Order: sequence, then structure tokens, then C-alpha cells
Amino acid sequence: MALTLLLAGAALFLIPFLWMFSSSLKPEYEIFAVPPQLIPNPPRWANYPEALTFVPFGRYMLNTLFISGVTIIGHLSSCTVVAYAFARLRAPGRDALFLVVLATMMLPYPVTMVPLYILFQSLGWVNTILPLTVPAFFGSPLYIFLLRQFFLTLPTDLEDAARIDGANTAQILWYIMLPLARPALATVALFTFQATWNDFLAPLIYLHNPQSYTVTLGLQFFRTSYTTNWAYLMAASLVTMLPMALVFLLAQRHFIKGITLTGMKG
Repeated sequence: MALTLLLAGAALFLIPFLWMFSSSLKPEYEIFAVPPQLIPNPPRWANYPEALTFVPFGRYMLNTLFISGVTIIGHLSSCTVVAYAFARLRAPGRDALFLVVLATMMLPYPVTMVPLYILFQSLGWVNTILPLTVPAFFGSPLYIFLLRQFFLTLPTDLEDAARIDGANTAQILWYIMLPLARPALATVALFTFQATWNDFLAPLIYLHNPQSYTVTLGLQFFRTSYTTNWAYLMAASLVTMLPMALVFLLAQRHFIKGITLTGMKG
């Protein structure tokens, strides 16, 4: 029974995807035909190269991949160090400071949007990718929380043995904790990639040059700058979804393991 419900739910979620794929292979006049036709006859595969060259989606995808890669590096390098400090190192006011970090999660992005824009404008970073990448190197409270909870699940005996052998804190983190924390790191990387790939508001605010657009801005630019061809739009949207789906499928095992183990110990 449970399996039947899961299959029914999966089929329900696949319907919009199948309709998008079907529409991407139709001439535009067939998309809104009544009654609707699910299977194109014949399929128009030329919609894909025409859509991707109508607007330079290749460049937009490269821009987004670069921003995503830098952001992932920033979050992994900064959040890992902070999370390990909160989980293992003893310091006065450590728990109170951790609560302050968690409290910042209650501030939505629109609240900080104006002061951040003023700050980046004063630094001369507007119309560059710096506002989209540099903040990642200062940590994210959500990812710090996830990694801290994972570090708390690891036994302290490994660290004690390493200290007896003469390892310092940095060596313990690099050679012992990070290899054990690969599922949690994969989870953080996947969340970061998903958030960066799908981000629309921040690139809309800071990127003004069309050559620097991300895929989300490219899709919006496609809709607003030309007479909308819905078949082209569906084809371009489907292609921009593929990297996210591919990354999730490749990292699915580590992602599920990281979500399962994170938060088991408070």
C-alpha cells in the first residue's frame, strides 16, 4: 500500500515535467491546442538548438557554474571551520555565540537586501559577481548548524588518540574529521549548488551586464526581450534543469546519509 502511494505521488510530480518535455518538442501553435496532445507528432527536436542559440544560454550556464563553484568552496571552507569550533573547542560564551548565529537565520534576505546593496555599492562591487560569491566565505548559519550537529555525532576518542600522537587542531580537522564528514559536506555542497543555481533575486539586483547573467536571469531575459516562443522557453527551461538533476543523482547517496545522520546528537 505504501509503495503504491509513493508511486502515485511520484507520477503526480512527474506530470508537469512530462508536459514541459512534450511542449518543448512541439511547434508553438500545438502547445495550446484543444484538446491537448501529449505526444508531439512529429517531435520537433530543432527547438532545442534554436532556443539555446536564440539567447546565449551556454554563457549563462557557464556563469552560473562558476558562481556556484566558488560559492561551494566558500561555504565548505568557512562553515566547516566554524562548525568544528562550535562542536569541539571549549571557549567562554561558545554556546551563547552559537545561539546568536542561529538567531541570524530568522532574518530573511529581503530584510538585509538594502543595507547589503549599499555596502556592496560603496565597495564598487555592483555589476560584478563579488556580491554573489564573497559572502559565502563568511559562513552560513544553516550550514554551520548542519555541520556542527554532524561533528557532534563523531566519537571524541579519535581526536584524543590523534592529540596523543602529537596532532594539532588543524591536523585533526583536516586528516580525521573532514574524511569522516564527507556525507555532511556533500549535503552542504548540494544545498549550496541548488540555492545558487536557482537564485534569481540576488543576480537580478547585482548583475546589470547581460554577459554576466545567470541562467535564471537568462530565462527571464528570454521572456521579456522577445516575443515569447513557449516551445523555446520550455526547451531552455528543461536544459537548465539538467545540471541540478544530474548533481543530485550523483550525490544522492551522500546526501541522504548526511541528512540522516545530521542532528542525531544535540
